[in-house]
Amino acid sequence: MIVVTGAAGFIGSHVVDLLVAEGEEVLAIDDLSSGRLANLADARSRGPGKVTFHRADITSSTVAELIQRHRPEAILHLAAQVDVRRSIADPLHDAMVNVIGTLNVVEAAVRSGVSRFVFTSSGGCIYGEPSGDRLPVTEDQVFSPEAMPESPYGVSKKVMLDYLRYYRAVQGLDYVALALSNVYGPRQEPASEVGLEGQVVAIFCRRMLAGRSCTIYGDGTQTRDFAYVEDVAAAFAAARHKGAGELVNIGTGREVSVNELHAQLAQRIDGAVEPHYAPARPGELQRSVLDISKAAEVLGWRPRVSLEEGLDRTVAWFAAHPG
Repeated sequence: MIVVTGAAGFIGSHVVDLLVAEGEEVLAIDDLSSGRLANLADARSRGPGKVTFHRADITSSTVAELIQRHRPEAILHLAAQVDVRRSIADPLHDAMVNVIGTLNVVEAAVRSGVSRFVFTSSGGCIYGEPSGDRLPVTEDQVFSPEAMPESPYGVSKKVMLDYLRYYRAVQGLDYVALALSNVYGPRQEPASEVGLEGQVVAIFCRRMLAGRSCTIYGDGTQTRDFAYVEDVAAAFAAARHKGAGELVNIGTGREVSVNELHAQLAQRIDGAVEPHYAPARPGELQRSVLDISKAAEVLGWRPRVSLEEGLDRTVAWFAAHPG
């Protein structure tokens, strides 16, 4: 059995889909604060017993009890507070979920003899604002003096790397930390009109399909590395067997500006209107792109879906699922 936390979320549900397709039995845990049970419908329909769902908060004793009861082979930990701006406004909440909640799951993993813990880190936030000569960012930069996270969210994701190194050395818990770039694709729903920085593709799709102008914060030259969600799910599947003790970047290695992203989507959506520009938001990076060569080396993983193909699939999904 594999435990997936955050299983009803955007990325988590795609991970569950792939694990079930590969014949795994999955214990899916989510508090449904942002995830949706409908995201697990496909996986749950594949047959009785393949997916067992429990609604629970990762900071609760319920999660620890579930893990100790089922004694899974591996835990893929995707549950998190992911809003950079909320972490700035309420760092205590961010730490409660991303540090204390994760430690709660890690402690349960140790007590249950879990052989592999896969942690979801952030390929943008843990490295801070990289200078041009540091791009694309490699994993060994994470502990360099220049790698200063720009938000409490980035701090929480970075500090867990030290915790995991401790748990591996002292408690024998094998782990892999996946540092994800900006993930996009079907099922990604903006949490609000403003949305999260990482949800820019979903936000733009919803607004363009409704014939509304998109807001670009800053001048639009800021860049991100956009990874398609099915490729990211494949990295999680690979990490349950490979990459022990490693931090691994998961992205594409392609740097794309927000202006270019908007133009690419406008080409695919009839009636798209010119964007509106607003002041840049605090805590967000100007440039971000990951070196992904280590993923090929230690996980045998490479992205398979190009940005162009991924945007085609994503636009088609949003068109078929109007909000």
